Amino acid sequence: MPSSSAWGLLLLAGLCCLVPRSLADGLQGEAVQETDPAKQQQACHKIAPYLVDFTFHLYRQVAHESNTTNIFFSPVSIATAFALLSLGSKGETHTQILEGLDFNLTERAEVDIHRGFQHLLHTLNQPDSQLQLSTGNGLFIKEGLKLLDKFSEDVKNIYHSKAFSTNFENPEEAKKQINDYVEKGTQGKIVDLVQELDKDTVFALVNYIVFKGKWEKPFSADQTTEEDFHVDDQTTVKVPMMKRLGMFNIQHCNKLQSWILLMDYVGNASAIFLLPDEGKMQHVEDTLSRESLSRFLEKRYARSASLHLPKLSISGSYNLKTLMAKMGITKVFSNEADLSGITEEMPLKLNKALHKAVLNIDEKGTEAAGATVMEAIPMSIPPDVHFNRPFLVILYDKNSHGILFMGKVVNPKLG
Repeated sequence: MPSSSAWGLLLLAGLCCLVPRSLADGLQGEAVQETDPAKQQQACHKIAPYLVDFTFHLYRQVAHESNTTNIFFSPVSIATAFALLSLGSKGETHTQILEGLDFNLTERAEVDIHRGFQHLLHTLNQPDSQLQLSTGNGLFIKEGLKLLDKFSEDVKNIYHSKAFSTNFENPEEAKKQINDYVEKGTQGKIVDLVQELDKDTVFALVNYIVFKGKWEKPFSADQTTEEDFHVDDQTTVKVPMMKRLGMFNIQHCNKLQSWILLMDYVGNASAIFLLPDEGKMQHVEDTLSRESLSRFLEKRYARSASLHLPKLSISGSYNLKTLMAKMGITKVFSNEADLSGITEEMPLKLNKALHKAVLNIDEKGTEAAGATVMEAIPMSIPPDVHFNRPFLVILYDKNSHGILFMGKVVNPKLG
């Protein structure tokens, strides 16, 4: 049986040669490795609000492109990859990357940004018998290309990256090396991610993150039945609908005009589901904010409810070159890119940036098959809350105060 919720994603960025051009002058902020756990955690919490803002900003860019497709991505993965890349950038290229990630460089010192990511990655990779959550960065470098020592040390010490010598002149060999790394890192959840590689590629960055969790209060599989899911006014599909009557952290928010359901995983993660009232999806997407997210998490409201939640598997794939351009990150993809902090041997630009995320939700999870939950509920008639029309989902990590994944389920049958 699949896990109660298994999420996997990967970002691949390939850097290619470009024609010579002038290099920007001036030093960027120093990226200093922090070893004090207390200071690491403090730095992590300092960047968390910016990453939440980045999440909602990025979501709106994706949602504006289409209201008929599922959305699913990891802001942590995307932000980590570009923050790592910023260590090798200079001038306006450097500024665009960090400001495109919604960091205010007049409010937050760059050293704090990288310290925050350092602790974030350390936190996400802590062994946990209850929750499986892991992330990794891999640098694939053309054979013979020498990276600058400072860049190599920073990406290793701050971003826990592993470096691999790669024969990009043999694209099939390079593709297999990268795909094998991803498949191993995601424990087989993502295979054959890279379909093609340009032989001119000299540097590739891969970031992946995988989550597997078990609900604190699992559903009973024998209660799952086929029900209608209303994609829109004209389209209805049949989906396996999980059902449970019990106590939930669920409330209706008049400001957002939406039901809000918060379900905890065993461990330090929670899933937040938002079910807009009929015709109010656009309102929820435009109104959802860091402040409203904080209110959901701080003011939990336990009540009895009859919950109907679809069992599903969806994914999202994105060309970040187009998407990040809308966030103001353009120079790194152009012949004006200044990535001279990576290597002095040749000018580089970001040629390809891809992102893929996968979400599965089912009743229990691999280790919870025998779980039985008994709970008392009030005698009053509980509300029926049917997630049988498009809704939003957020996966939140309690330790880092960050959003790991965000998405919109428009049609559970699309996959």
